[in-house]
Amino acid sequence: MTFDPERARRDFPILAHKVHGKPLVFLDSAASAQKPECVIEAVSDVYRSCYANIERGVYELSLRATDAVEAARCKIADFLGAPESREVIFVRNATEAINLVARTYARQHVGEGDEILVTHMEHHANIVPWQMLCEETGARLRVAPIDDRGQLLLEEFAKLVTPRTKLVAVAHISNALGTINPVEEIVRIAREHGAPVLVDGAQAVPHQRVDVAGLGCDFYVFSGHKVFGPSGVGVLWGRAELLEAMPPFMGGGSMIRSVTFEKSTYQGIPHKFEAGTPDIAGIVGLGAAIDYVSGLGLDAIAAHERDLLIYATNALEAVPGLRLIGTAERKAAVISFVLEGAHPHDIGTILDLEGIAVRTGHHCAQPVMDRFGVPATARASFALYNSRADVDALVAGLEKVREVFA
Repeated sequence: MTFDPERARRDFPILAHKVHGKPLVFLDSAASAQKPECVIEAVSDVYRSCYANIERGVYELSLRATDAVEAARCKIADFLGAPESREVIFVRNATEAINLVARTYARQHVGEGDEILVTHMEHHANIVPWQMLCEETGARLRVAPIDDRGQLLLEEFAKLVTPRTKLVAVAHISNALGTINPVEEIVRIAREHGAPVLVDGAQAVPHQRVDVAGLGCDFYVFSGHKVFGPSGVGVLWGRAELLEAMPPFMGGGSMIRSVTFEKSTYQGIPHKFEAGTPDIAGIVGLGAAIDYVSGLGLDAIAAHERDLLIYATNALEAVPGLRLIGTAERKAAVISFVLEGAHPHDIGTILDLEGIAVRTGHHCAQPVMDRFGVPATARASFALYNSRADVDALVAGLEKVREVFA
C-alpha cells in the first residue's frame, strides 16, 4: 500500500491552522512532533472518564487507570521488541532516562581512570550527564570522531574501546545531522571489551522500526513528544538483569515495599524507578501514539520519509549559496543547512512569516557546530505528515530569504 501523507496530515488538527495568514508548514518534528487526534482524545478521555491515582487504589477508577498505564507499558515493550514489559521504565523524557542510568548503573561501575565513550555527534543530553559523572569519579570522557559528511569513523571508534571503557553511549540518529549510526556494529565492538551500550533513540523511534533485542544494546531511551505522544513522558528500556542490580534513582512513594525510620526496602522493576505519581494521562497518550504509528506501519513511514529526504536534498542543493551540514550515506529525514549571507535565526524568522516552521540554532549539539565550523544552522526535519509540497514551500521561502540578503 502507498503511504498517503495528505491523509495522515488530516489526523493532526494543528496542521489545519494558519500562521501569519499562511498555511502551516511544520518542519520541526526533530524537536517535537505534532499530535494526532487519537492521542489528544486518549489524553482527554483519561481526565474525562477514568482519572485516578494508580497502583494502590482498590476502587474502580484507580483499577482502570492502573490497567491503562500497564497496557501502555506492554505496547511499548512490544514496539521495542523488549523481552519483558517490566524492562520498560516510565520517565519524563530521554534526558531523564540517560541521567537515571548515569546516576545508578554508571555510578556503580565507573571509577577513577575508567572511560565513557561517546561520539562527536551527540545531543547535549548524551554528553553532560557523563561529564558530570566524570567530574565526580575521576573517570574520563572519550569522543569518537566523525568525518566531513557527519559519519562516525568506525575504525577510530574501535580504537577507543578498551578494557577501561565502562560504558558506550551513542545516538541512534543524530538530531543535528540526521546520521543513522551503525548501532549493531557499535554494540559488537563494545562487546569485545565487555562494555555495555546505551542508545539514545529519541530521533529513531518515530521514523524507523526499532528492535532492542536485534540491536543487542543494554539500554535504549526515547521521548514521547518526538513520537507524536504527549510532552513530559519518556521511556528507559534496560536489560532486566541490569535494572534489577541498579539502585533506585529517586526515593518516595510507589517505589517502596516498606518504610520505617530505620530502613526502607524497595519494589522490583519497573516500579523501583517510578517514584511518585507519574504522568498518567501522558503515559496513556503515549500508548495511543504507539498504536497510531504501528497502524500506519514503520516501514511505510520510513520509505515515505526516505523519498522526502532525497527530494528535499536535491531541491535544497539547487538553492544558490546554500550548504548542507551533514550528508551521511545513511541518513534520516533531517536537513541542516547554512545560507550565505544570512544568519540561521534570520532565516527562521523570515520563513516563519511564510508559515514555515524550522528550527535554528545549535540544536543542543554545540560540538557538532564546532566540528563543522559554524555557530548555528537552520534545520528542516520531516515527519510522516510532511509532503513534497512542504519541501517546495521551504524552497520558495528560502528564495524570499535570499531576496532580503541579496
